[in-house]
Amino acid sequence: MTTAKDEDLLALLRLNAREPVAALARKLGVSRTTVQDRLKRLEGNGTIAGYAVKLGSASTAAGVSAFISLGVEPKRQADVARALTLIPQVEALYAISGKLDFMALVRAGTAEAIDRLIDRMTAMPGVVDVETAVILSTKVDRR
Repeated sequence: MTTAKDEDLLALLRLNAREPVAALARKLGVSRTTVQDRLKRLEGNGTIAGYAVKLGSASTAAGVSAFISLGVEPKRQADVARALTLIPQVEALYAISGKLDFMALVRAGTAEAIDRLIDRMTAMPGVVDVETAVILSTKVDRR
């Protein structure tokens, strides 16, 4: 269970996970030790699963990203999810509510490579519907 201060700390970390503990403490109005203890607890209980590098636009500009949504036969969902995790271009896979079952965030070097990826996904046993939305630009990304 997270507190309001924990949520404030998590919000600051989403903006800059490399923010020094002393700066976080100042912004939160608590001691450095309190922030360290909260971080240790949040890491220990799985709220914070890790820290990652967020690539800048210069690095991500060389490629095409898209959301590919998939409709899957109910008894084949586990098989399709497993197969999708083996595709290196799949950066994230989400189970979603609504008309379709999964949404994959994919990145490839070219639009043609995205097209081949869509063909590959469409050919998977159990996939019955595919919708694609190519990402044109990012307006906000707080990950």
